[in-house]
Amino acid sequence: MSEKLNELLVRLHEIEEAVQQEVEKGRAEFRYRVDHGRVKFDAEIHRRHRALREGWISFLSRTRFLVVLTAPVIYSLIIPFVILDIFVTLYQAICFPVYGIPKVRRRDHIAIDRQHLAYLNGLQKLNCVYCGYGNGLISFVREVAARTESYWCPIKHARRLSGTHRHYSDFADYGAAETLRQDWEASREKVQKGE
Repeated sequence: MSEKLNELLVRLHEIEEAVQQEVEKGRAEFRYRVDHGRVKFDAEIHRRHRALREGWISFLSRTRFLVVLTAPVIYSLIIPFVILDIFVTLYQAICFPVYGIPKVRRRDHIAIDRQHLAYLNGLQKLNCVYCGYGNGLISFVREVAARTESYWCPIKHARRLSGTHRHYSDFADYGAAETLRQDWEASREKVQKGE
């Protein structure tokens, strides 16, 4: 990896850390804390949130009919999501120990906590649980796939891609045949160390 690219990645990491610090400030502003994975609001804030909750009948009456009509299509994805979850979990449980790759922790990717927000009605909470699981699952699957790619085929693509995973910048350049073996070994070693 070039010196310039390495500097940019360090700056990117610093920016990500700054974003997380701003999120932490939000915790103080909205007066909540996380205890053993469970969100706790101050009692006064919790009462205010409950008072702001919109009933589900009012919520549905404001919702366009076509939006309601598409809900079964959206929720039907839960079946392939659960199947994907099972297969990817089994895949990494079976294969990653053989390859010496650390397993991806689901809890680092799947967060289902919005249902604790007292200002959401039951339908909104259900939607939030679904989206937290669906998007978290895709993030989890992406990291499993990224570690697999880092081990088996760490070569950049010829064309530019949008939203590449965090391991991609370490991959061998497309067309760099002379350094492929050493780049491949470096990528495998890095992913096996959990970097």
